[in-house]
Amino acid sequence: MIDQETIQRIMDAARIEEVIGDFVSLKKRGANHIGCCPFHNEKTPSFYVSPSKGIFKCFGCGEAGDVVKFLMKHEHYTYPEALRWLAQKYNIEIHEEEQTEEQKERQNERDALFHVSEFAQKYFADLLYNDEMGRAVGLSYFHSRGLSDEVIKNFGLGYCLDEWSNFTDHARKNGYSDAVLEKTGLTIFKEESKKAYDRFRGRVMFPIYSISGRVLGFSGRVLSSEKQAAKYVNSPDSDIYNKSRILYGLYQARSAISKTNKCYLVEGNIDVISMHQSGVENTVASCGTSLTTEQIRLIKRYTPNVTVLYDGDSAGIKAALRAVNLLFAEGMHVRCVLFPDGEDPDSYAQKYGSSALQDYLATHEDNFVIFKTRVLLDGVNNDPIRKAELVKETIDTIALVPDLIERTEYIAQCAHLLDVPEEALASELAKALNRNRLKSYEEEKKEQTPQNIQNTPITPDTPTTPEPTPNPPAKLSLPVDPAERHLIQLLLNHGNQTLSQTFTADDGTSQEYTYTVAQAIVSELQTDELSFTDPLCQRIFDYFVNALAQEQVPDASYFITVDDEALRSFAISLMLDTFRISDTWRQKQVFVPTLEDNIQTDLSETILSFKLKCVADRIADNARRFREVKDDEQMMLLLAEKKQLIDLRRQIGQALHRVID
Repeated sequence: MIDQETIQRIMDAARIEEVIGDFVSLKKRGANHIGCCPFHNEKTPSFYVSPSKGIFKCFGCGEAGDVVKFLMKHEHYTYPEALRWLAQKYNIEIHEEEQTEEQKERQNERDALFHVSEFAQKYFADLLYNDEMGRAVGLSYFHSRGLSDEVIKNFGLGYCLDEWSNFTDHARKNGYSDAVLEKTGLTIFKEESKKAYDRFRGRVMFPIYSISGRVLGFSGRVLSSEKQAAKYVNSPDSDIYNKSRILYGLYQARSAISKTNKCYLVEGNIDVISMHQSGVENTVASCGTSLTTEQIRLIKRYTPNVTVLYDGDSAGIKAALRAVNLLFAEGMHVRCVLFPDGEDPDSYAQKYGSSALQDYLATHEDNFVIFKTRVLLDGVNNDPIRKAELVKETIDTIALVPDLIERTEYIAQCAHLLDVPEEALASELAKALNRNRLKSYEEEKKEQTPQNIQNTPITPDTPTTPEPTPNPPAKLSLPVDPAERHLIQLLLNHGNQTLSQTFTADDGTSQEYTYTVAQAIVSELQTDELSFTDPLCQRIFDYFVNALAQEQVPDASYFITVDDEALRSFAISLMLDTFRISDTWRQKQVFVPTLEDNIQTDLSETILSFKLKCVADRIADNARRFREVKDDEQMMLLLAEKKQLIDLRRQIGQALHRVID
């Protein structure tokens, strides 16, 4: 277990915008950074990162936390794994305390999968250059494909000897268990005899990396001419590898994708490496699967612009058409480059060179909707039934485009290509959009689950263990009353800020009284026995009450890692200020005072507004009880209570300079 002193050093060193920026394309907006949320699909950025507070918050799905929470959620790390990743990034030496047996077992099992995968990658890469068969077979193959030693080493390529259990025997000698080898899929064990053999024997090896650069699995290409052997074999899914959520080459391509604001999507591993070698480094491929929604969302973290590169044969065209709707459904801007028949990105680069490849990509890029319409139109042959089917398929694709202006332009261009009135296509588009909205609404209803709010009281000593939750948090609705919300914001963001007030003592001397914002709020509300209607607000308030009662300084960062998804997300949403003063105002020398400039006035007005809201609630409750009672004496008491409440409401209104009837 990592000791607390080391954890504190890691947290002090970690810059949340740097860490999250390794995985998500962020843009600076005022004091914050903003980007598209990596945890759910969204077209408009609602994912905020606050460097000053060290927190992130998505106002779409509600996910929130600190830098460790982000790594746990995004990379599926355990808490210690996330800390180790940060320690490695910031060159901090780890000091560990003794762990329980259960913690050791859980940690060791996952670590072992990573370790054996990295061990295998180094072993295969070593064989490629330092073994006779590795050089003669594996390295010769890569060189024959035009790959340089530099790019071979950059992608960690290797070779697995064509022997029954060469790698397995080597791994066993180095202390790796059969269970670990089997879980990663590096070794296959026959059920009857339990005899082991290497899954990738006789194949050149393509390691598959996570976004952070850890080896997750492998793809192996056979070099023999055996008809029974599959051309490519991939690692099976495991605790650390899921092929539908990984893109080959993304680790090497992510910086280039962000820089160019474009991603090239190709079919194979060699295509990716060849494109990188040709200077087109913003290129990725799916890992042995058809393109999935999760893979598209990985790309979208870095750019919404995708150009799909496919072979010029009929199979390549069909593959392109299958992928387009899924890309558009995720809000991507999709273009296409179709290579000449018989060519692919790798062969074209080898035949004509890097410059020619880059020129071809620049001059042959086509809008995918128009491309698809042209391709399908070739097979219509004036058949009205097939043309009607083509119109429907084209409209269904256009309906997936989120931007209204883009859809309008597609309608105009496709109407010209199809020789169909623009009004007719617009009418069909409206129907398709309605169908999509209804479908989305029904899917959202199925996915929505009631949000559970725990009512366990919180104290400063309540232990918390930040662990990832299996289910995404439900969308959070803020309290209806703004006074409640702002009062809690003051506690979280300014609770420990010291204020002072001067008063005249009985002896006539002037004395200064100092207090914190939290002390003022707690004192005022407890004196008048006031509480919050929103349960999450009340829980945060109770934490400050308990801390002050124990003469502790309340620490709002407690809520960043609290083991309650709803409470953490809610608190961070209040701690994160998403508003900023317009640069235009500054240019025109219009200066708006900040909350810090008027904290004392704001505090006083917020407490009074909250009290006014509480009085209004009690007047409403008085009216309800008055309608229910039948006893004359009780009615008189309620009327007297109502008069007192109305007088109190008027007094508070006067203090706020408001006219209240």
